[in-house]
Amino acid sequence: MAQESARRSESARRSESGLPIEPVYGPAALTGWDPDRKLGEPGAYPFTRGVYPTMYTGRPWTMRQYAGFGTAAESNARYRQLIAHGTAGLSVAFDLPTQMGHDSDAPLAHGEVGKVGVAIDSIEDMRVLLDGIPLDQVSTSMTINAPAALLLLLYQLVAEEQGVPADRLTGTVQNDVLKEYIARGTYIFPPKPSLRLTADVFRYCTAEIPKWNTISISGYHMAEAGASPVQEIAFTLADGIEYVRTAVAAGMDVDDFAPRLSFFFVARTTLLEEVAKFRAARRIWARVMREEFGARNPKSLMLRFHTQTAGVQLTAQQPEVNLVRVAVQALAAVLGGTQSLHTNSFDEAIALPTDKSARLALRTQQVLAYESDVTATVDPFAGSYAVERMTDDVEEAAVGLMRRVADLGGAVAAIEQGFQKAAIERNAYRIAQETDSGDRVVVGVNRFRLDEEEPYEPLRVDPAIEARQVQRLARLRAERDQGAVDTALDALKKAAEGEDNVLYPMKEALRARATVGEVCGALREVWGTYEPSDVF
Repeated sequence: MAQESARRSESARRSESGLPIEPVYGPAALTGWDPDRKLGEPGAYPFTRGVYPTMYTGRPWTMRQYAGFGTAAESNARYRQLIAHGTAGLSVAFDLPTQMGHDSDAPLAHGEVGKVGVAIDSIEDMRVLLDGIPLDQVSTSMTINAPAALLLLLYQLVAEEQGVPADRLTGTVQNDVLKEYIARGTYIFPPKPSLRLTADVFRYCTAEIPKWNTISISGYHMAEAGASPVQEIAFTLADGIEYVRTAVAAGMDVDDFAPRLSFFFVARTTLLEEVAKFRAARRIWARVMREEFGARNPKSLMLRFHTQTAGVQLTAQQPEVNLVRVAVQALAAVLGGTQSLHTNSFDEAIALPTDKSARLALRTQQVLAYESDVTATVDPFAGSYAVERMTDDVEEAAVGLMRRVADLGGAVAAIEQGFQKAAIERNAYRIAQETDSGDRVVVGVNRFRLDEEEPYEPLRVDPAIEARQVQRLARLRAERDQGAVDTALDALKKAAEGEDNVLYPMKEALRARATVGEVCGALREVWGTYEPSDVF
């Protein structure tokens, strides 16, 4: 028996996280395994089997489509199409200048306006973006981090103009700046004032927009930068712990804000490990919230998450093959128990998705939800020798990595020492080496290639968009009450210098038609900007 076990271990394939996957699993894989402690019931601690008792047997996950490009008017047209095709939730992409708190006419914005998302400079743009969208019926997720508070307030202001009360608004603002220091780089302020701004959003929404998810703590972008599944959940949950500590230190009761926390993960083509990853993440978070923070509300223990299929695994070669990849990735997310899902379009490795490819991406989810049987039963992998063992392995490895972050002083201290960034870069290098050598098969790239690629005409952003946005800004500044803007920005700076919640004066500045760049500039004057450090 021992020899057989040794032979299996020698021939074991390694997972994306470098953990062994045995050719055969049996009862011995779960020796000493306690199903009551490890599994529990669906919708009950430790939530391994899902955060709700019925999961998709009651209704399917929220089908979101991530969209936004060019001008607010163009993005608005795409949103209306998606809603008409059955999308229940919007997910807004913003261009890089907006993400980094710059107006479209700023020198640093040149060449990037409207390229990877929609340009939003002021309340005028947000009005156009949301024109005709029923904000009391549609759940909206906004992928924005450093200036998240501004975009949330602009959304609320437009809702007020439409007559929709704040307590009817539902959605999520990503608002996860810590992962920007780790993996993306679209940060503005140093970590400490950024965390203060995050806590202000928590407090503001608790009082003003109670159904809004105040943060989507994201591992997706770490995965896109090269993080393994274990690194993805370990670093994401460590960030989550830092946010909870910040809010508690600011005087908030954990059960007042924790139920509105949400997470954002990737779904790769390695289906079994992805399912195990999601199950392990729920279990770890439930334990941390109960044992470390003393949360009493069951909703505070639930790790609710949005998933996006893995853009980093899409290829420009033979792009139609991405349809298959996305279907497998989406199935991994569903079997893992996601609460909402975005499926990437097959042409995203080339350019922005076309209307047709975006519709096909949505249809992929609809086939899973309405033609397959994955919604017929809760947690179909429960009790699987392979998945339960892999869940334990992922959990153990992730907890070990979280301890390393804690030993460095927590997520912010580890970020300042460059720990997470260096670890992810090492893993990304490993993946690149395996792909180059052919040890990691990528269909159409290093195996099963075509002699000549078929032509494909992608959607392209009109370069004249930047000029039009600059003209809109000039007209805005000429027509507004500049004295009211200056007064509002001064009030914002005063709040930033003290301890008052900055969202209230920020909202008044935006109402007075201050721009995103001007509001962020006022905060830069008080808080400064972040300069990265590479220690590891």
